[in-house]
Amino acid sequence: MYGYYTSMILLIPAIILSIYAQGKVQSAYRTYLNVQNSRGITGAEAAQRILQFNDLQIPIYEIQGTLTDNFNPQKGTLNLSPQVYELPTIASMAIAAHECGHALQHASGYSLLNLRNSIVPVANIGSMLAWPLLIFGLMMGNSGGFLFNLGIFMFLGVVLFHLVTLPVELDASKRALIQLEALNCFASDEEHAAAKQVLDAAALTYLAALATAVANLLRMLAMRGNRR
Repeated sequence: MYGYYTSMILLIPAIILSIYAQGKVQSAYRTYLNVQNSRGITGAEAAQRILQFNDLQIPIYEIQGTLTDNFNPQKGTLNLSPQVYELPTIASMAIAAHECGHALQHASGYSLLNLRNSIVPVANIGSMLAWPLLIFGLMMGNSGGFLFNLGIFMFLGVVLFHLVTLPVELDASKRALIQLEALNCFASDEEHAAAKQVLDAAALTYLAALATAVANLLRMLAMRGNRR
């Protein structure tokens, strides 16, 4: 157990980054959710313009929650939270455009998005079973080496998922800004910069998630080394 507790220090930088990222995204979201865009475009209207501009027939639905916005490739739907769907603000427009970015990725067969979607089941199983396998492996002593190594192997799927997710999200944000520019949704450079600030803050949360996954993998490897 000594290795377990000493390896906790590896998580500290990732935890700090996660707290900072959450603060940034909440701050940007609250700030620009209250700043109306000059064109008076709601998130739903921005999404509809982008989808029509790219000849995509994708229904847009309003769903419950805050920051629950998503593109569902299985159902082929774009789902926006009430604030994003209804409000004509900079944040609403940026977030809706970001989800349209995922729809554009899906329509173009973007390879990293396809890879991420294929990894999801593996990552879900790994996130549920990796730590229990490691703990049981530790409890079993020398005879638990197989379970311990299996736990590490399964957690690699989680790390890979976050590693692929980061460029997917960055690409969706890049596509979002390009589309909003092409459709003349920004009335000024200041509005463009504000929308980019919202999207950059969101991207930081994915970087923090990757850092946390990598830190946990390093913890596992440190614990494995302590077993020997």
